[in-house]
Amino acid sequence: MTEDNTDGGEPPCFAHLLVDGHPIDPQTARDVARFRRAERMRLVAARALSSEKRARATTALIDGLDRILSLETGMTVAVYWPIRGEPDLRPWMCAADAAGARVLLPVVVEEQAPLEFRTWTPDSRMTRGFWKILVPAEGEACVPDIVIAPLVGVDKNLYRLGNGGGYYDRTLSQFEPRPRTIGVGFAECRLPTIYPMPWDFPMTEVLLSDGTHLTR
Repeated sequence: MTEDNTDGGEPPCFAHLLVDGHPIDPQTARDVARFRRAERMRLVAARALSSEKRARATTALIDGLDRILSLETGMTVAVYWPIRGEPDLRPWMCAADAAGARVLLPVVVEEQAPLEFRTWTPDSRMTRGFWKILVPAEGEACVPDIVIAPLVGVDKNLYRLGNGGGYYDRTLSQFEPRPRTIGVGFAECRLPTIYPMPWDFPMTEVLLSDGTHLTR
């Protein structure tokens, strides 16, 4: 069988130029991924605050949320269970529940799939989900009006650097209209750019522990 047929054949395949379903130069994607891994390691290390500084920063974030969000009965707000030194907003979650808001937590139901947001209350029975993160064992799945997402890093255009799984971007792309999205983090998490890719979704707002409140 000859291998030098020049009379036609299959049309050229451009699948090698697709990354996560988006047309992009693969080398660019690899370079950005390496940059983000390095920045993620640096910024996670920078979150190793003393207990006193962490307490002050967390209180400042909770006070900031109280300023920019009016808790109301019937409000549906997705927060998160803290891991890897993320700001611990569980006191605010309890206050939101007491005010009559419906508090949701993100649940990974399948790898590389959108998140499910499941109802949480202070009395919820918790279980270990993917990567051993605590999630509500039961609870109705809902679409949030507001999503509060933890920041590993954030750039000047409010693009979020997360833990690297892409779950928030994958989930936000499913919502129409998009919910109000608030990225929260410690003051040290800012960087000039994360080199956003076509699948990245910017936050609509960012709140940092030094009182910074940015909006698009």
